[in-house]
Amino acid sequence: MLLEKLEAINLRFEEVGEQLINPNVMADNKKFSSLRKEYRDLEKLVLVFKSYKLILGNVENAKSIIANEKDPDFRDLAKEELDVFTSERDALEEEIKVMLIPKDPNDGKNAILEVRAGTGGDEASIFAGDIFRMYSRFCEKSGLKMEILDYTPGTSGGYKEIVATISGEDVYGKLKFESGVHRVQRVPATETQGRVHTSAATVAVLPEVDDVDVQINMNDVRKDTFCSSGAGGQSVNTTYSAIRLTHLPSGLVVQCQDERSQIKNFDKALKVLRSRLYEMELQKHNDKIGAERKLMVGTGDRSDKIRTYNYPQSRITDHRIGHTVYNLPTVMEGDIADFIERLRIAENAEKLQEGVSV
Repeated sequence: MLLEKLEAINLRFEEVGEQLINPNVMADNKKFSSLRKEYRDLEKLVLVFKSYKLILGNVENAKSIIANEKDPDFRDLAKEELDVFTSERDALEEEIKVMLIPKDPNDGKNAILEVRAGTGGDEASIFAGDIFRMYSRFCEKSGLKMEILDYTPGTSGGYKEIVATISGEDVYGKLKFESGVHRVQRVPATETQGRVHTSAATVAVLPEVDDVDVQINMNDVRKDTFCSSGAGGQSVNTTYSAIRLTHLPSGLVVQCQDERSQIKNFDKALKVLRSRLYEMELQKHNDKIGAERKLMVGTGDRSDKIRTYNYPQSRITDHRIGHTVYNLPTVMEGDIADFIERLRIAENAEKLQEGVSV
């Protein structure tokens, strides 16, 4: 069964390779880009498949020697090799099973990051700013590009809310587990008694979708313009370049004031609106299948408390996987790759247990 799947993947890999050198395909940038990504993804499995076939051959060869060789020394050596090859085969089969888990089709997409202050007043806004900076530093270290679309500053620092796009390789796949409530325990700068307060910020990570993914009837969208504070908030823009879009059927409201160009702000705001509508439809779908199978890690429910940042103990705990580290300053500087990897592994383990894959 496993071998049959790998044979089919290898066949598809060869087909895609032939299409990529087809002049008609090369002339179609969108199709060529899609096939090239598929080729890269399949190539990883094909390389493992070749190693797997080699190991299977070694296992059969060792068994043949044990069954037919008359020299006891050769048979003993073959038995030792069989143990090694069998162990390698079993380990590779587990690796292949994980690789064959159906990927979230959105993993390869860019993302829209939304961070909002939750409970806790001014301290919540300050923490929202800290969380946003954590993601900014992660993007810098990971070679991802972040671009702020809109923000509302907090009265004592940080942000009441801030929205940004993040582009690069597999952005949504890296950051999708960050959606939820992030809780902080620390002594606020405004606290005179030295008491530890608990505040929160909510994070939403949305896949950036194309117009082919979500069709919007522009008759259902009200467009309002207003004066922005200028690009990056550095100066006051007296022109009506900022855009606010209201999707009347859903009541969703998005705005963008990052660019001095009204057209550019409109395009960015429409991109955010499209992604939020996509998320709403995706949530409806997930709710329908939720009774059958709801993965702990992959729900992305913003109402769930997913992580606690305890400053007095320099401790961070991810409640979904029960993982705790005591290097809070390092994490707040963007070193969240360990959490991302552990959450990915946990999701794969749940999918395997639920029989989602092979």
